[in-house]
Amino acid sequence: MATTATPSTPDGAPVPDSVPKQTKQTVDPYNVTGEVGADGVVKAIDYNKLVDEFGTKKIDDELLARFERVTGKKPHHFLRRGIVFSHRDFETILDRYERGEPFFLYTGRGPSSDSVHVGHTIPFEFTKWLQDTFDVPLIIMLTDDEKYLFSDKKTIEEVQGYCASNVKDIIAIGFDPAKTFIFSDFDYVGGAFYRNIVRLSKHITLNQARAIFGFNESTNIGRIHFGSIQGATSWASSFPHIFGEDEKQTVGIPALIPCAIDQDPYFRMTRDVSARLKFQGKPYAKPALIHSLFLPALQGPGTKMSASIDESAIFMRDTPNQIKNKINKYAFSGGKVSVEEHRQFGGDTSVDVAYQYLRFFLEDDDELEKIRIAYENGEMLTGELKAICIRELQKYVAGFQERRAKVDDDTVKLFMERRPLKWGGNPKAPVVVPKVVDGEGAEAAAAADGEAKMTKNQLKKLEKQRQAEAKKAQKAKEKAEAKEKAAATAAKEEKTEQTEQTADAAAKEA
Repeated sequence: MATTATPSTPDGAPVPDSVPKQTKQTVDPYNVTGEVGADGVVKAIDYNKLVDEFGTKKIDDELLARFERVTGKKPHHFLRRGIVFSHRDFETILDRYERGEPFFLYTGRGPSSDSVHVGHTIPFEFTKWLQDTFDVPLIIMLTDDEKYLFSDKKTIEEVQGYCASNVKDIIAIGFDPAKTFIFSDFDYVGGAFYRNIVRLSKHITLNQARAIFGFNESTNIGRIHFGSIQGATSWASSFPHIFGEDEKQTVGIPALIPCAIDQDPYFRMTRDVSARLKFQGKPYAKPALIHSLFLPALQGPGTKMSASIDESAIFMRDTPNQIKNKINKYAFSGGKVSVEEHRQFGGDTSVDVAYQYLRFFLEDDDELEKIRIAYENGEMLTGELKAICIRELQKYVAGFQERRAKVDDDTVKLFMERRPLKWGGNPKAPVVVPKVVDGEGAEAAAAADGEAKMTKNQLKKLEKQRQAEAKKAQKAKEKAEAKEKAAATAAKEEKTEQTEQTADAAAKEA
């Protein structure tokens, strides 16, 4: 559906100063713009086209039904509404969860401003829900090096300052510190992680990097190399303090990466290299991905929010009044030119920014559907729709700000400290993974590590043996209880008989 800026809408939506030139849709890690037609109209991002171009799979009803069967949880409203719409190997992750085999979550943030906006929170909100649902470890990467390399003006000190602020924003989403590790590239690169960066980079040619990312002769070599840093984070062996030192085990643990679809090229490249790499005969696990739509900029579909353009986004630092003013002044409207025309023909929710934001932030499916029908029938005006959007965004941002105020330097230190993580995985299946623990759990860790080095058949036999022993113990317990019960019954009957005999004897003497 094309988006147009009407010259005079009921809520005074702005008119563009110039007509854009005709261009094709562009979606990559550095640019996101919808197609511009010959008439200068900016169209919404065609996600079906991206699925075909990138070679991903759409998330369908069958996959959602399986997710609910395996996890026992209703899919998130992002999944139900097609906001999270595409994937690579998500069914493989469900297979592993069902069998109790390990995997981890990985997402990230490029710190380009001192505050995140609501568009940045979308993948983090969904990632938190996945962490709560699967009960698995989460790794969050802050690509401060990327933001320095891809900016002509920013200094290292500047992006590190943004990083310090953004990590508090991320923590405020509500992640569990016991199973979450956050790191910045400037601080963490080295050791096992750097070895994996080198392994990955050796298998990426300059021609491949050019083809995937559009680099040219003027591109600095730091940008060309960065893909190997982002890709290596998807390998569990980059984090021995979490998954253990035995790389023969850890190279087989895959990551599930929730991200916007513009980040997919990094991991297409990583998956290609993973398929060709082995560590002592053990293949590297290919990362799985689950993709979300972009939250459009206030200016409408075909764009995404920008951290460097204040008028394009609702920032998590914005006051209630700033949110109200931004929505009323800048939010692109799907309403008609006049109230009369709107009442007669209704509004277009597919391009209306206020409605699109409600798809992301209003959890009640029934209420959202009532709003859609009322707006499209002309019963609800643009101003009324924007008022509902303002209310929901103010509530969401206020809750975030309240949590953000409680995040101090000690909390940041806890999340960014290299330490073992604790997670449970599928409660219905035993998780076989070399977890790293310290202190009281050292002996248990040694035992777990011993099991982790067994073959799959050995582990199956061990589990069958445990189940057989448990069943045998249960039967023995039941048998002992039955014997005890029978003895108690016999004793009671004997006592009753003795009482009756005593009574008979007494009656005869009388």
